[in-house]
Amino acid sequence: MDAETARGFLLPLTVSVAAIGSGLGLGKAVESAMEAMARQPEAAGKIQTGMIIGAAFIEALTIYALVAVILLK
Repeated sequence: MDAETARGFLLPLTVSVAAIGSGLGLGKAVESAMEAMARQPEAAGKIQTGMIIGAAFIEALTIYALVAVILLK
């Protein structure tokens, strides 16, 4: 197997691993935020803001992986 064929297999695999990790991370973040909001409804605004910022960072990492794969192709 030459380098170009290996790259053709590994680049999509890299993006899929990043997407799976992102999905798991976002799921855990939302789960924790919902549990925290259920326990302290008066702090729901602050919890939701923190969750949204964290979700944006998680998504940014996935987008960085996608951009890196596009640039390497």
